[in-house]
Amino acid sequence: MQLAMIGLGRMGGNMVRRLMRGGHQCVAYDRSEDVIREYEGEGATGARTLHEVAQKLEPPRHIWIMVPAGRPVDETIAGLVPYMSPGDTIIDGGNSRWTDTKRRAAELQERGFNMLDAGTSGGVWGLKVGYCLMIGGPEDAFRQAEPIFATLAPPDGYLHVGPNGAGHYVKMVHNGIEYGMLQAYGEGFEILHASEYGPLLDLRKVAHLWNQGSVVRSWLLELAELAFERDPQLSQIKGYVEDSGEGRWTVQDAIDHNVPAPVITISLLQRFISREEENFSAKVIAALRNEFGGHVVKRV
Repeated sequence: MQLAMIGLGRMGGNMVRRLMRGGHQCVAYDRSEDVIREYEGEGATGARTLHEVAQKLEPPRHIWIMVPAGRPVDETIAGLVPYMSPGDTIIDGGNSRWTDTKRRAAELQERGFNMLDAGTSGGVWGLKVGYCLMIGGPEDAFRQAEPIFATLAPPDGYLHVGPNGAGHYVKMVHNGIEYGMLQAYGEGFEILHASEYGPLLDLRKVAHLWNQGSVVRSWLLELAELAFERDPQLSQIKGYVEDSGEGRWTVQDAIDHNVPAPVITISLLQRFISREEENFSAKVIAALRNEFGGHVVKRV
């Protein structure tokens, strides 16, 4: 198939590579001229404007957007719409909030355009092993674009999960679960590291061991093994953990539906704590313990 990729970052760029290896013709657009030239050198057709993106595709067009959630998605769609034709399809593969996706899909549908939301998981490893795709949108638009998904995903790695918004919603909950898993692994390895056996333990070997048939084996644990192999004490990494927003949305939706989600909620709050140079709440607790019990306070 012929399609365009808008946004050639760590995910979008590798997706273009995987698609071209699968025989698809790709039009590549990015804000960076150097990046466009890089993909032209690998066989993609470069486009310098959104108008060019549309010009270099034959209707019905398939245009995949891989840009940050929020305003960048709205601005990209607004820039494309004047050059699109009825029956064209925009695929949002980023981490958009599902409510935004429903709004965008309704607006595009009024003008005769299709929208698919493709929650995408796989990170930088997707080029090699494929991307897990959670797809929402009209059934007929999904079927028309299915060869794209089949190339990007590993076997059984893509699914049409429902109408517009469903793809991004399923991906949001996926990321919420990921928050909890990461927090559990982080706490477990910290306990090992702090224990009396810490100086003797090779955490890389422990991670490898746990992946050999244990109930906590996972791809994340394989990545932990790689991380400890590169830096056994993680001495070159700061304990600052960012969040993409999807953990917040998951927690908020759990609250809205009266669903208790303590693990995901606490894992989100722990990310906030990781960004504090000085934890003022800990200072308050230390001061109060000193006041009521005379507990020792460490002074600066």
